[in-house]
Amino acid sequence: MYRKELSYYFSTPIAYIVICLYVLGISLFLWVLPGEWNIIDSGYANADGLFAIAPWLLILVCPALTMRLFAEERQSGTWDILRAQPISLARIVTMKYLAALTVVTVALLPCFVHLAIVSSIAEPVGNVDVGAYIGSMVGLLLLAAALLGISLLCAASTTNQIVAFLMGAVVCFVLYWVLLQDHYTSLGRGIIDSRDVICFLTTAIAGILLTIPLIRHLTQL
Repeated sequence: MYRKELSYYFSTPIAYIVICLYVLGISLFLWVLPGEWNIIDSGYANADGLFAIAPWLLILVCPALTMRLFAEERQSGTWDILRAQPISLARIVTMKYLAALTVVTVALLPCFVHLAIVSSIAEPVGNVDVGAYIGSMVGLLLLAAALLGISLLCAASTTNQIVAFLMGAVVCFVLYWVLLQDHYTSLGRGIIDSRDVICFLTTAIAGILLTIPLIRHLTQL
């Protein structure tokens, strides 16, 4: 099931478009577009701007990856075929979630290229806070896991992909602004606090667990 979902992402333009737009968006803000996040304009060799921009892009990326997970199969009729297989609904939902998380993880990996560039232009060379950078990357991955859980729940509540995307983006924005932003900022200091990790993982797991009964109820209507 996991391989099926992952192969779908990478056998269609979806994963490539999302990854390219995410990487391109961050690169433009850090190196091309003028502003407070532009590393060249700032005169300082640090990538703080990356971790200021990335969460807001994830708020769009996560719903974009999950919006089709249920809507497309329910519209095409393949959902009934899938449910007829000897696979539990919990496993189906979990594997769909893990496939989406894998795509986001791949999208985050190029961020280490910016660390290498910043490290090479620092004076002296290598004078960067690697610990804070890694902490922020862990924070980004945990944030993505939480936002994907919520986006999955939103995607399960409708058969319209556009509605699923818009609903997911709005809910993720509110959740990040109200609850997750402080925990993400805390991890960005390079200190991995168990309370922050638990908050992100709890949000992700809650999204998955709520999706299972919701999709069961809606498909029985």
